Amino acid sequence: MAEKKESFFNRFFGSIFASNDPEVKKKKKLRSINKELNKSKYHAYFKNDEVLPPFAKLFYDIYKAVSPAQAMFQAVDNPNTFKYMVVNSSLTEKQKELSELLTKEAITAKAQSMSIKELEKNVKDMLSGFLSSFDSENIGNIDLLYKKVLAFKQFCTYDFYFLLKKFDSSLNEREFTTSPKFEKINAEYIGEDLKDFLAIAWPLMEIRDWADMLKMFKDAKGTEPVNAAMWTKIVNKLRSIRDSRVFELMLKLITKDPDFEMDYPVHEEQIVDAYLDKIRQEAENTIAGLSKAMKTSQIDNYLNQIFGTTAVVRMRYYTEGLSAAYERKNVGSYLYVGPLNYYKAFLLDYIKKDLREFADLVLIRGTWSSNTLSTPMSNAYNALLESSDHILQFDDRLAEDGDLGSKLKTLLPRCERDKEARNIIATTLKDINDEARNICIESTKDLITIAKTIKTLMEDYSKPKGEVVINWKELDKFSEHPVKQLGTEVYKHIYLFVQLMQSCFAQD
Repeated sequence: MAEKKESFFNRFFGSIFASNDPEVKKKKKLRSINKELNKSKYHAYFKNDEVLPPFAKLFYDIYKAVSPAQAMFQAVDNPNTFKYMVVNSSLTEKQKELSELLTKEAITAKAQSMSIKELEKNVKDMLSGFLSSFDSENIGNIDLLYKKVLAFKQFCTYDFYFLLKKFDSSLNEREFTTSPKFEKINAEYIGEDLKDFLAIAWPLMEIRDWADMLKMFKDAKGTEPVNAAMWTKIVNKLRSIRDSRVFELMLKLITKDPDFEMDYPVHEEQIVDAYLDKIRQEAENTIAGLSKAMKTSQIDNYLNQIFGTTAVVRMRYYTEGLSAAYERKNVGSYLYVGPLNYYKAFLLDYIKKDLREFADLVLIRGTWSSNTLSTPMSNAYNALLESSDHILQFDDRLAEDGDLGSKLKTLLPRCERDKEARNIIATTLKDINDEARNICIESTKDLITIAKTIKTLMEDYSKPKGEVVINWKELDKFSEHPVKQLGTEVYKHIYLFVQLMQSCFAQD
């Protein structure tokens, strides 16, 4: 009787202490989970810490069904391909028409039949209409469709082969001509694989309707990546498995953690804004490119007419070659190398030759009916001659031994690590460019003033009796060239040069 009492008390006190032992609690929970799993209709997937062939067969059937889709996704390198496919499939007929008109090819073709200014307005209007045609409902439907594509892609590109190879080492990737021979394996071998699968499979279950996505692929690719009926069967099967929680129970047993829980992040991405930005950027870049090409073509045309070549280099230090050192350091550049070179060349080749001959003739030997009529041309001409010295001094300051050149040369090696040096270089380059620009702009204004006066003089010369210059007949005797011809040629070259400068500074 005493022994029975002792046994009773031992069991009683033992049960009390056992209830406070976490390890005992854990084992008890795991036994309960195992019992629950054995009662599941999917109990054939797992037994005695081993994963059984029916589990592998389930994944093999899914792998076989989604294999064409997996190959399709893996063959596409550009991650944006399917984003564009989704948006394009969702466009209305009007939106499709506008999107096609906003392509680089369409805009470039239009440039053949309209001016760049007209084209720019036309593209701006179309772009505005296209962008405003996307309302919140339209955008929401597109983002939802891409959510489906993203979930479908993640599921199909899951590494089924890597998982299945553990059950049959002789299995070949995406080869379904022979039946595999799956063996049971230690459950620990597939724990991480199952976690990865649930992370992409269970969010899939939240989507009920896949028809629009499958139709999109069929329209774009000519075939469905997965047979619609088969896909419905797969989703329904997985939904049943999810509802049974059999995979979660398996993971609790595999990890030996009865409290193990999975997180199922839902991946969403708003793709419409990026798509619209791409359309807008392509259209704007195309217009900018066409404008630049046209500007370059115009400049080259004027250079050939004025100088007979497009290679016009007169500056020694304000050059593209020396500018490259600053561009490489990303601190700035010489912005007006072209215009300043063109002006110096024009100064040397025309202003100091043909224009000087004409100016000396009409301003020195000419008798003007009023000094106020000759003053604008006289002042402008003298300003042009003075600019010659200005350009030489400006250019010399940029030499290595010039004050600006030596300053920049000293600071440049330090600019990558010294913010102050970088700022000084940027400020100095801005001042240099401002001066170069000012020389070109002011000289062009002076040339315009002279051209207007020459035009007036040529009209006056053609009159029976001059009203502005009253001694044309006398001037004819002193001129080496016919006055009318000389004035006309000078006016023509100034006109072309002014057009050249306006092209250089267009949109500056």
